[in-house]
This record gives sequence, C-alpha cells and structure tokens, in this order.
Amino acid sequence: MTSESTGSSVRGNGRDLRAELLRTSRKLLDESGPSALSMREVARRAGCTHQAPYHYFANREAILAALVREGFDELADRLASARKGLEGADRREALMASGNAYVEFALRHPGVFRVMFRPDVCDPERFPEVVQAGERAHNELARLARYVAGGDTSLETEVLFWSGVHGLASLLLDGPLSGVFSSVQERLDFARGVVGMAEVPEVGAARGRGLVSPSDEARERVISWLPGAGVMASEPPVG
Repeated sequence: MTSESTGSSVRGNGRDLRAELLRTSRKLLDESGPSALSMREVARRAGCTHQAPYHYFANREAILAALVREGFDELADRLASARKGLEGADRREALMASGNAYVEFALRHPGVFRVMFRPDVCDPERFPEVVQAGERAHNELARLARYVAGGDTSLETEVLFWSGVHGLASLLLDGPLSGVFSSVQERLDFARGVVGMAEVPEVGAARGRGLVSPSDEARERVISWLPGAGVMASEPPVG
C-alpha cells in the first residue's frame, strides 16, 4: 500500500476510475486552484459516489501528492528527452531545447505546476514517492544546466538556469504577461522567442568573477527550493 491509498484496492475497472479521478483533479486545479479541490467535488465531477475516491486516496492531500508526483515525473521526462536529443549539439541549442521543454510543461499543466513548488499544499516529507520524483526532476535539470554551462557544476549556474525558465513560466502564468495572450500556443510562441535570445553562460563564470560563495547553510536553503522542494541527491548526478 502506498501513502496515497487506503483500504484494499478496488477490482474491476477500478484502475480506470483512479485515472479519471486524477484527470478530474487536474482540471479542477487548472480552473480554480487547490482551494477548489475536495474529495466530494472530485467525486461529483467524476460521476462516482462520494465514497469512491477513498478507495484510492486517503484524503485530499493524497490526491495532490499523486498529481505532484506525476508532474515531477513528466517534467523529468521532458527534460530527459530534450537532453537525449542533444548529442553533438552546441550549448546554445541545448539551452533553447531544455528551456522550451520546461516552459511548455508549465504552460500546458498550469494547475499542477503551481502546486509542485508549494510544500504548504503538498508536504513532500509525508509522501516519499513525491520526494523520489522530485529528485529525478532535479537531477535532469542539473544535467542540462551542466551541459549548457560547459561542465560547470556550481550551484550558481544551476540556479541561473532554473530561475530563467521558471521565472518566464511564472510571468506567463500568473504575472504581468498572463493576460497578454489569448491562447496557450501564443504564450508558447512568445516564450520560445524569449528563450531564443538567451546567452549561454561563460564556463566557470560564477567562480571567475570573484563572487562570494554562500555558506553551507545558505546553500542548503537554496537547494531546498530547487525542483523537488527539499530534495537533492547527496552526490552530483552522473552523466
């Protein structure tokens, strides 16, 4: 039994109902945010009894945890696909492909994206499957940042890469740019243009300009806000 389930699994077409409950919950998040998501409302929209969701999820937070886990898994998959398609590509191509993959995920899954980085909505410490998915997403982001930066493994380089793509996504979803475009495709087209203007960082730029490195304690606080909040592999990812 996982941390998101309760009781015995339901037989028959239960697996389909679980998927439908998650699809319904995603739509609710997209439309109205996490405050609108309740077990009763999910059941009503999914066309099942009010008790049916409890066969799969212990409570509302367990549904959110399942969605966040799916979100990190999909983000990791998108970043991995971008990385695998870049063998032999120059660093600028890598920057554009990976940046576009991150922003497109955010724009196509806004409700899930918004809660993935909110431990107040879904506490990852209570859901190990969320932690594992977050670690995977973070490792893929670190690999891409290192590739784009020509092998630079500094935390500053990783945060530079993440803040650029995450900030752009946030501006288009909830910031001043959110009302400028009438469709997701228009947002994507604009985002691709912005990402295409980005410059790859100099190799070792953070170390070569006399910048003061943060303390170990400060570094840990920064790391806790990278994808997979509170999660980071103890060793740098290989590859």
